[in-house]
Amino acid sequence: MIEVENLTRVFRTYKKQPGFWGGVKGLFHREFEETRAADNISFSIKEGEFVGFLGPNGAGKTTTLKMLSGLIYPTSGSARVAGFDPSKRENAYRRLFALVLGQKNQLWWDLPAQESFTLIRAIYGLPPGPFKETLDELVTLLGVGPKLNVQVRELSLGERMKMELIAALLHRPRVLFLDEPTIGLDVISQKAVREFLRSYNRRHKTTILLTSHYMADITSLCERVIVIDHGKKIYDGDLDRIAGAGAGQRIIKFRPRAALSIVEGTPAPFGPGWKPAHGEAKVGEDGEILLHVPSAHVTEVCSQILAQGPVDDITIQDVPLEDIISELFTRGVTAVPVPSTP
Repeated sequence: MIEVENLTRVFRTYKKQPGFWGGVKGLFHREFEETRAADNISFSIKEGEFVGFLGPNGAGKTTTLKMLSGLIYPTSGSARVAGFDPSKRENAYRRLFALVLGQKNQLWWDLPAQESFTLIRAIYGLPPGPFKETLDELVTLLGVGPKLNVQVRELSLGERMKMELIAALLHRPRVLFLDEPTIGLDVISQKAVREFLRSYNRRHKTTILLTSHYMADITSLCERVIVIDHGKKIYDGDLDRIAGAGAGQRIIKFRPRAALSIVEGTPAPFGPGWKPAHGEAKVGEDGEILLHVPSAHVTEVCSQILAQGPVDDITIQDVPLEDIISELFTRGVTAVPVPSTP
């Protein structure tokens, strides 16, 4: 459904010198800086896949989605979505995809969402019968029926995002690009949006490419992830494989009995010279001690802690997925190709 090959986008920005004379100099001699927002990115996505698109701020995620949507042109490389070249902006292509930007609105601010939906029906030339059937289905799934005739400006952030999703899906797109759809939402609204997207993807086999900084979105919706950093793809593969990268370590947290810690000036047994038999120790502001320990030595370190002195609490947990992906950003990995199937 989506084929991207060596897609590159370079932005050229003018570097203005500060002050009045800097502006005058710029009239005669200008310095420019080039930024590669996307740098030779290649991947393919099958029909019906739900893929996470991850990266830190400025990695090039939104730029890539905009190139796939035809909003901006690539500097080099090629992209095909359902056989169409997005840069040509053909009407037939515009009818088969939708783009939802979590920080931008497509609904009329001063009108009820119902009025915007009617306008969208006219833009896409949707027959009244199928339009009403689709609208009723989406409204029911998202539970926003009582809010259809309320001005968009009067809706909560979560309700507005649900309306944005309805607007994007009214024409039954085959491909859906989602750029941080849950940004700023409370946990209840995030969960509702995730459940809706999961249900919609399974019901209609829509191909979805999702960017998000919330790992809960990725872990609950995506089996495959593409990770980019500084415009370059550094990973493409199963989410479980990334999570498995943290299987070699565990995190042990414990709180020494009152007034006992490894910070200087406090008494033993967890004084400044104390170290775990394996791994590294960090002390939190609240006195809690956090250890990163190789999985094979967890039992040994726990025995050491309990034998060393009294503790009020001790827990063992997996390395969070956020930390594993953050490590990918800092050290990079060789991109793992995913074989495409016809």
